[in-house]
Amino acid sequence: MHPIVVVAYNRSKSLLRLLTSLANASYPNTSILLIISIDYADDNLETLKVANDFNWGFGEKKVVTHKENLGLRKHVLKCGSYALEYGSAIILEDDLYVSPNFYHYTDASLNFSKEKQYIGGVSLYNHRINVHTMQSFSAIEDGYDNWYFQFASSWGQAWTKSQFQDFLDWYNNNQILSYKSSIPKNVTNWSDKSWLKYFITYLVESNKFFLYPKISLSTNFGDAGTHINYNNPAYQVPLLQTSKRSYNFSTLKESTSVYDAFFENAKLHSSLDLKQDELLVDLYGVKEIEDYKYVLSKNIYDFKILKKYKRSLRPIEANILYEIEGNDLFLYDTSIFEKNRLKENFRKEILYHLKYITHRNAYRLFLKMTKSRITSWFKK
Repeated sequence: MHPIVVVAYNRSKSLLRLLTSLANASYPNTSILLIISIDYADDNLETLKVANDFNWGFGEKKVVTHKENLGLRKHVLKCGSYALEYGSAIILEDDLYVSPNFYHYTDASLNFSKEKQYIGGVSLYNHRINVHTMQSFSAIEDGYDNWYFQFASSWGQAWTKSQFQDFLDWYNNNQILSYKSSIPKNVTNWSDKSWLKYFITYLVESNKFFLYPKISLSTNFGDAGTHINYNNPAYQVPLLQTSKRSYNFSTLKESTSVYDAFFENAKLHSSLDLKQDELLVDLYGVKEIEDYKYVLSKNIYDFKILKKYKRSLRPIEANILYEIEGNDLFLYDTSIFEKNRLKENFRKEILYHLKYITHRNAYRLFLKMTKSRITSWFKK
């Protein structure tokens, strides 16, 4: 059985909420180990009380406390290391909430991922927002229960022993990260408290992927904590509510729902009859143009436009797959200079991702965000 490891600090209400969702979930038996790991803080006595008082009816419960503050990165990695001791581990930070079916999904996905060297871990969470641009995102539906993402999960994840050991072997030799164009710039610039930026870099450099579910088994409340100063519901996603014991997982080769660290479809080149190493896919417009003969982007460049697409279908790459003509997305031949006088339709792009916003709400949102920005300036 896979132990459940809860990463806690000083958010007692968040911890109780997560533990309640764990108590309401379905399990194959009553021999599931629950480990609640509490990092040291001066104000975490209430958190410790919640952990000690919680009645776990599905196996043994261990409450582990640390005498010195580890910080988020060391704490998560220490919790992940339980996979080395027990053969696998499910890691949940305290501001998460799980689906009643989360354990059965994790068990199935960990068993599926064994001996598959291209899988670096398993996610319980399913992204609905591109975290680099804060725009809408969804993985393309290819008929399977999973998709592949070169982006590690921090909102519910699981590792086998070999998956976590392979990462640790890399991590111990890569303590300092430098900027590389293959890694999103904002990821490299994340705080050194982040363990996630190391794992993402590891996946990219090792050409591995996390296996993600099409329907999320965990969601994130975004409670104020180490990295954020306010509650942020932006990353809440729908949870699988029904009981499901069997899953139809694709291999990496079978899947067309494969994404790089920038949330860009890594197999889109095949629909354009181009080689992967000659096409830069940048539909969200944040990558750097390098030595690619072809560029597929929302950005306006002074290269010859081979094809033009509309931004209407969802997910965004579906517009290329179905060749929806328009003036929003462009396939360039970078070997041919050509002055382009097109302009990005800012309003249209905003509404594509937000779907709809009234003038009144737009105005109120502008005032609210301006006030918040000014307040933060004065606090610096």
